[in-house]
Amino acid sequence: MAGHSQFKNIMHRKGAQDARRGKLFTKLVREITVAIKTGSADPGSNPRLRSALAEARSHNVPKDNIERAIKKATEGNDGANYEAIRYEGYAPHGVAVIVEALTDNRNRTASDIRSTFTKYGGGLGESGSVAFMFAHVGRIFYAADRGLDAEKVLEAAIDAGAENAESSAAGHEIFCSIADFGTVRDGLEERLGAPDAAKLAWLPKTTVPLDEEGAASVLKFLDALEDYDDVQTVAANFEISDAVAARLAG
Repeated sequence: MAGHSQFKNIMHRKGAQDARRGKLFTKLVREITVAIKTGSADPGSNPRLRSALAEARSHNVPKDNIERAIKKATEGNDGANYEAIRYEGYAPHGVAVIVEALTDNRNRTASDIRSTFTKYGGGLGESGSVAFMFAHVGRIFYAADRGLDAEKVLEAAIDAGAENAESSAAGHEIFCSIADFGTVRDGLEERLGAPDAAKLAWLPKTTVPLDEEGAASVLKFLDALEDYDDVQTVAANFEISDAVAARLAG
């Protein structure tokens, strides 16, 4: 019986992982669609599409899915007209949150996002209510397993026109202004190869420290937001210690 229960638990976890992977693929394909509709189908002249394709490939989205999305968006046969919307508010414990969504039904998405905030003890605010607590920048990331030297990355970042570069055990993060994002990304790719991630990001200017209980409730709330199909990105200004992160992971 123990073996049977363990098997059921493994299958349940695998099913949850597969479902989450499917949702991620949907979000990445949607970004490709919007990038083409707001720009062009040529990655060479469309930085947003180039970044969307790189992100999709880094998450192993099947080639057929990508090609099908490009074909539908180019021919106008995708059957949806997506709109980019940003929501701002607070999670429990006063943590500021920015949610970016792509939706074909503004009213539905607004209602669902508001309900999620309320359900988990947060509150949805007006546009601009928390954005001032963040810096909106371009973020380009190279994972540590790429074997890149920190000095080489810093030099390439400076030459490409980036504003800052930080190296850690996880890898190398390069930051730039939104206006320079495409130029910096292209310059880095020429010197260092295609990045593991390249996108616009909201970086908190100040953070709210959380204990284990607070972190658990905030992370549960953020997971619920990220699990929603229309949500593309979620940014929050909380901070947890390595010890708390280790206990939560365990």
